[in-house]
Amino acid sequence: MKSDQTEKYLSARELASRYEVSLVTPWRWAKQGSFPSPVKLGPNCTRWKLSEIEAWEASKGTAA
Repeated sequence: MKSDQTEKYLSARELASRYEVSLVTPWRWAKQGSFPSPVKLGPNCTRWKLSEIEAWEASKGTAA
């Protein structure tokens, strides 16, 4: 797995675009436990680790 310094992060907007869903859907999926949890990077910055998203996609047999 990548170190945090080289890790890429995706916003809810980027995930919504990636999966062609509404902006709130990644948040809902994470709350339901069916999607990786976001990481708080700062007071107003929450993102998802791309490596975790890709692992989740691989486990589901889907790719964006």
